[in-house]
Amino acid sequence: MDNLSNPDENYDLGYQPSPSSLDQNDQSTTETPGYSTMSGDSFVYCRTNSETSAFCETISDQSCSGEASPSCWPDLKSGVHNQAVLTRLGMKQHKNVIADDKSDDQEALDAELELMKERFSKLLLGEDMSGSGKGVCTAVTISNAITNLYATVFGQNLRLEPLNPEKKVMWKREMDCLLSVCDYIVEFVPAKSQNLQDGTAVEVMASRPRLDIYINLPALRKLDTMLIEILDSFQDTEFWYAEHGSMSSNSTRLGSFRRIVQVQRTEEKWWLPVPCVPPEGLSEKSRKHLRHKRDCANQIHKAAMAINSSILAEMEIPESYIATLPKSGKACLGDSIYRYMQTAEKFSPDHLLECLNIASELEALELADRVEASMYTWRRKACMSHSKSSWDMVKDLMSDTDRSDKNHILAERAESLLFCLKQKYPELSQTSLDTCKIQYNKDVGQAILESYSRVLEGLAFNIVAWIDDVVFVDRTIRDQDH
Repeated sequence: MDNLSNPDENYDLGYQPSPSSLDQNDQSTTETPGYSTMSGDSFVYCRTNSETSAFCETISDQSCSGEASPSCWPDLKSGVHNQAVLTRLGMKQHKNVIADDKSDDQEALDAELELMKERFSKLLLGEDMSGSGKGVCTAVTISNAITNLYATVFGQNLRLEPLNPEKKVMWKREMDCLLSVCDYIVEFVPAKSQNLQDGTAVEVMASRPRLDIYINLPALRKLDTMLIEILDSFQDTEFWYAEHGSMSSNSTRLGSFRRIVQVQRTEEKWWLPVPCVPPEGLSEKSRKHLRHKRDCANQIHKAAMAINSSILAEMEIPESYIATLPKSGKACLGDSIYRYMQTAEKFSPDHLLECLNIASELEALELADRVEASMYTWRRKACMSHSKSSWDMVKDLMSDTDRSDKNHILAERAESLLFCLKQKYPELSQTSLDTCKIQYNKDVGQAILESYSRVLEGLAFNIVAWIDDVVFVDRTIRDQDH
């Protein structure tokens, strides 16, 4: 029973708390080039989203072992023992100072422990603090936790500079905690065969990490490390940033930088810092460094996007989305697009996109939703002749469908049009189907891979955009001198 008197001795956190991770009231709303800001609880997931949230949901594998049952409780006569038992039950009690020589580090560890217990409880409750079981599923909770953690750590990082050391530690520690769930997602495969004494042959099964996690998670961790290294490389730079509030009326030089960078940005975002370069421009060494890091970040962006797209493609299509599909693909796309897709002998999605004259990303997203809906409408019609109607088997059925079928041809053309549209507008928010998949997904492994790849994709996109701003200002300043 001695182990109940001092519950703090049963916990070995193994890390020092960071002040950043203790601040749950730090709410800010920022926006980086090419995407919109949303709340952490929203399911409007953006490919290049760097949303800032008030808190990050994390989990901790630090759990209480050897929890005593009520029948084994001792006769508690002192306040110290009462406090220990209530702490074991997860009840929040106001702790009194037991010893005057308790160090500040121990107090910080206790505060960190309470924070991790609170976040772990939110995970188990599915973000429903009433405890009535109306919370979201575990997959959605972890997905939100990764999204909100990213927003907390990187939401206010709007320039090319090393990440704050405390936030860097916070990101690594809490992501390791969230990703540790994948260590227990396994699949069973035949390991070896052996014969029993009676001659019966049996197969012995062994567990291994699930294939999608085994392939994608190490790759995402590597991309994560590379992005942090890219930010760390911009420590002693020849360029600097000017905040909007620091620009006075007589600061003509800084004002000119703002006018220059607004030409590069699609719309005025006055809250973003403005890159500034020396009057003679950047040195060749600095420009070479920027080009190299931009190429690296761009490749990381493509890799993260590919992983994210593959995970989304493997997710089941929710019944709620199927119920909203139109009866006719023509009605969804419109007469002009449908006529071109139906009559063209050699379908060219690039030519069709040029003819449409898409004026904004919002129009491109609306078109993507319509094309995707029509694609699944035609696939459904193409598979109607099969006795199996389950949407889980659509991909298998499409392989058996007659390639000359009209609906099959239209579905393939819609798929190619959607692919070209996403290639032309890589910063688009995720489509209605992707958002619906994330919202109703119940596979924890897929939820972790999707959200992790999505936030890395957003960070890589931001780095490319920040480098483009600096390069654009440098090129403009040098052209003005000539």
